[in-house]
Amino acid sequence: MPDTPVPGPSFTVSIAETQAELRAAQALRYDVFVRELGGGGEMVDHENGLERDAFDPFFDHMIVRDDTTGAVVGVYRLLRGDMADKAGQFYSEDEYDLAPLRQSGRRLLELGRSCLHPDYRGGAAMFHLWTGLADYVARHEIEVLFGTASFHGTDVTALAEPLSMLHHNHLAPPDLRVRALPGHFQPMDLVPADQLDRRRAMLAVPALIKAYLRLGGTVGEGAFVDHAFNTTDVCLVMDTARMNERQKRLYTGPQAGTR
Repeated sequence: MPDTPVPGPSFTVSIAETQAELRAAQALRYDVFVRELGGGGEMVDHENGLERDAFDPFFDHMIVRDDTTGAVVGVYRLLRGDMADKAGQFYSEDEYDLAPLRQSGRRLLELGRSCLHPDYRGGAAMFHLWTGLADYVARHEIEVLFGTASFHGTDVTALAEPLSMLHHNHLAPPDLRVRALPGHFQPMDLVPADQLDRRRAMLAVPALIKAYLRLGGTVGEGAFVDHAFNTTDVCLVMDTARMNERQKRLYTGPQAGTR
């Protein structure tokens, strides 16, 4: 007899409402950003295995749970414009001049600290994280999403091709083109466009950045080398009004707006 198919895990997406849920999100972030990627920070709690910072109280923390185990297997940190006003700034304003976004008069949402448990990457958990985000964006009538996304490591020479590919092919339009702050500005135009091996460059781009590009995402001008987190950051900007219908379907999926 043929084997009976084993159903995959089911997931629940929600905004963390308790300290226990927030700590579970911070514990997953510690596993990924500190243990796996070698990051750090002033408020990282190594004794309890929590990756946290001073901005956490101001963010909404979207979590994805595996319903079978109850474990938090995915997180996203979300900061709307009104929440940034209470925090005093957006998180990425320590790295980028966000004046083009702030002056646009549009509803902004900053994304950050997105990660999945290693056992759940490339599967349904990411889809649920995206659809949860799409629901949040629709509920709060968000018009522009942005946030820093990272390449692992701080050796810019090793990242010259993917950074240059992003600069030449995916630079944000002038009205949304944020720029790395003076004194921290790392040029991304490191390899001339006619000398790029675009396929090889794209293979070196992290999966999360590629996902944003498929959705019509663009990048700001200049990278930021973050030695504390052992990353090289680019600022991604996605204008929901510029997304075409195919991109919107990729983003929302067939079950957008459901839990």
